[in-house]
Amino acid sequence: MTHPRVPIPKRGVDYRGKIVLAPMVRSGECPSRLLALKYGADLVWGPETIDKALIGCTRRLNPITNTVDFTRYSNNGVKHGGGTEGQRESVIYRLHPEIEGTKLIYQIGTSDPETAVQAASMIAPDVAGIDVNAGCPKPFSTTGGMGAALLKTPDKLCAILEALVKEVGNKHEIGISVKIRILDTLEDTEKLVRRLVATGITGLTVHCRTTPMRPRERAIRDQLRMIVNVCHEAGIACLMNGDVTSRDEALQLMQEYGTDGAMIATAAEKNSSCFRSEKDGGLAPWQEIAKEYMRFAMEVENRWGNTKFLLAQIIPGKAPAHQAMAKTRGYFEVAQALELGDELIALAKSVDERLEIGVVKKETKAERKAKNKVAQQTAQEKREQKAAAKTMPRTSRSRSPAAKKRKVDIGELNMPLDVSREMGPGTVTGQASTLAV
Repeated sequence: MTHPRVPIPKRGVDYRGKIVLAPMVRSGECPSRLLALKYGADLVWGPETIDKALIGCTRRLNPITNTVDFTRYSNNGVKHGGGTEGQRESVIYRLHPEIEGTKLIYQIGTSDPETAVQAASMIAPDVAGIDVNAGCPKPFSTTGGMGAALLKTPDKLCAILEALVKEVGNKHEIGISVKIRILDTLEDTEKLVRRLVATGITGLTVHCRTTPMRPRERAIRDQLRMIVNVCHEAGIACLMNGDVTSRDEALQLMQEYGTDGAMIATAAEKNSSCFRSEKDGGLAPWQEIAKEYMRFAMEVENRWGNTKFLLAQIIPGKAPAHQAMAKTRGYFEVAQALELGDELIALAKSVDERLEIGVVKKETKAERKAKNKVAQQTAQEKREQKAAAKTMPRTSRSRSPAAKKRKVDIGELNMPLDVSREMGPGTVTGQASTLAV
């Protein structure tokens, strides 16, 4: 039976036939996505990023890393807007347009149609799609009514999707999709999915676990065929997520359950070459993965804490290199510990210097606060002086030290040489020379 297919927007991507990197907090940052693409991922999802975190950011082209950075100043600074000298900007989202721009899906954490549209509109020109997170069970997401909490408020979830389709998808010609978890019963899940596919989305991903379930619990796939059928009836692509460990396994599960694609999560966190089929080489040794990850991380100047976290997943815990890596404080030290070669070690040193990490002395938080405080006080003093000058009577302003100095300087221009400042009473030697002539 042939089913209809919703049209894919001009700048969007079709999820059918794709093995993709799942959205993962901490593990889905820019270098991880670039590594997954290198080893064969068809598409990559970024980590869930809350709409309110993106709103207010400044979009910048970074000429050093060739990335697009969405940045904002931390709250530990001036509250008048902008930043003070020495105040640091935080990178909220970083993407590499040349490598991943046409394959990157931005996953948004939201609980409100208006803020969802506002945030998605900012990043839509730089990505291939917007995906709504309606499956994350972690408190940081559900507490605000986002993530898996949206499964309990289907009216709100549908309103968010409809607003994104109308205000973002149609305007920017990209697809809008949603990622959910299964509900307790087949009937409840079917009822929800039928509502979702009617909102105008182009794709739906189902994580085959209920909200209370954790990754260590085996995925439940008994509702998967029903979800696939409902999606296909509406012409929507359906991806599966949960306990998919390799490209070959993904292809086998897609054939068994009829899904259009599959997501790989934790397996990709440890070794991105899981996106490579056995016939194309299969899993690469961890040493190769660690080296390539480090290369990407340094090229985009990834935050060191995140890089170190990912290296801890990539390098086996029992390997001596794991213990050596755990003691490092920056790229230079870890490049030496992993013996990455002169080229990458030199790059690591320069990155450490720019990021002020590792063996380079890093300005402490207390020092930044003190510097910002001084800058704020100076700025306030200047504002007060300017305000006082405006309210000062004209006669008073003309008698100010600065005004008097200007008056004296102008007067001196008309003085004879021998009584000007250059030849005044203090310059006896000069006067004597003049008289001698």
